Amino acid sequence: MEKQHEIITVYTPNARRQSGLLVWVIMVRSVWQSRELILRLMKRDFAVRYRQSILGYVWAVLPQIVTVALFTFLAKHRVFDMGETSLPYVLHALWSLSVWQLFSSCLVGSTNSLVNAGSLVTKINFTKEALVFASVGQAGIDFLIRLVPIAAVFIWYGYLPSIHALAIPLILILVIMMALGIGFFMAILNLVFRDAGNAISMILTFGMFLAPILYPPPIREPFVWVNTLNPFSPLVIATQELLAGQTLSQMTALPVAAGIAIMVLLLGWRVFYITLPRIAERA
Repeated sequence: MEKQHEIITVYTPNARRQSGLLVWVIMVRSVWQSRELILRLMKRDFAVRYRQSILGYVWAVLPQIVTVALFTFLAKHRVFDMGETSLPYVLHALWSLSVWQLFSSCLVGSTNSLVNAGSLVTKINFTKEALVFASVGQAGIDFLIRLVPIAAVFIWYGYLPSIHALAIPLILILVIMMALGIGFFMAILNLVFRDAGNAISMILTFGMFLAPILYPPPIREPFVWVNTLNPFSPLVIATQELLAGQTLSQMTALPVAAGIAIMVLLLGWRVFYITLPRIAERA
């Protein structure tokens, strides 16, 4: 009979405090080895969300449609002057709101990931980062569902997306990375102070108006600075311009936003890796 080789992991008190490339190798390898767990958690979250829902998948698109319908009505009747957009306003709002909901869903899901896991965090030894990464699954599926009404409206308007839209997934990856990076910080904070989850939801409600989602990028002071200082704005503007086949206007801000997204993810993941064992003991 063939002998089965057991994988033995040795934990030392200062293992998570080590610095350098070796720690990153350990962190990445640990998450990679947990890929099956991450997939199972994604499937569980998806099944639980729609298990006893009457409208089911409609809830993924209903808030988006209601919000866009309201602002389209206000724009049509000149209650608000939305200005000129690179796409027809309905398309602009539907698409931009979907990108924002992808970001906010990832952030809220990752923030609540440890709290929703309950006693699993303290009683079972597994890679806790899997809980945070698994939160992307539900947000990603909801985003794909929201593409259905967007595609329908594109067909209704007879609008054909530009070939440059094929680069949009690269921007969306940066959006997810930025949300996960912040989510790593917030997951730790929410484990200690449960108000953090409610606070982030409230902040996201107002944060939607700090980016050109339901309006075009402003060109007047001081509103232009709100979008300039918001690292999410260059990402959503880039997706709008790629969809419309326009030249990217944020050639300086976009690389900065991409760098911020990557750095926030790496820093958040590292802080999570170091602090969770101590925080979990007090949670």
